[in-house]
Amino acid sequence: MMKKWLPLLAASLLSTSVMAGDWQVNQDHSRVSFISIKKADVAEVHHFKQVAGALTDAGAFSLSIDLSSVDTGIEIRDQRMQTVLFEVAQFPKLTLDAVVNPKLLAGLKVGDTLTTQVEATIKLHGQKQQKSFEVLVAKLSDKKMVISSLAPVIVQANEFDLVSGVEKLKEMAGLPSISLAVPVSFVLTLAQ
Repeated sequence: MMKKWLPLLAASLLSTSVMAGDWQVNQDHSRVSFISIKKADVAEVHHFKQVAGALTDAGAFSLSIDLSSVDTGIEIRDQRMQTVLFEVAQFPKLTLDAVVNPKLLAGLKVGDTLTTQVEATIKLHGQKQQKSFEVLVAKLSDKKMVISSLAPVIVQANEFDLVSGVEKLKEMAGLPSISLAVPVSFVLTLAQ
């Protein structure tokens, strides 16, 4: 459930490969996903429908995820995650900020790919954490790039003060367990 910050970091990595002008995250061609595990071994994949972000020519990347756009495939579960876990009335968004050396990908030609690590600051549920993401950057054209996670990033509920929310969800759903460790992955398309 906290895995949403990981895709944000991935987006910041992707944006570093662009140098001329601001690049915008294309929401329709981007996805931040996370996996929840309940009852010890029942895994389910979820995502956020609303992500926005930009990369400047100076290498500043920002990503924002609307937490009320969580999509688990079950409406009541979406509502519970919004109100009980994320507490969207007080904490409506997850944000991610990173700075990428604009020279890092300057030589990237159309069709080229590269892998790199990006350090990002994630703000979620009133908490702030530094995370490192390993990403793959692919330059599709002069005006389009894709950045994706090479491996999921594991988000721990205690890092973002989400443990009590997970416990409440567990009680509401009558579940014996919900994992406090959540794998997050992302694919971000940036365009000029």
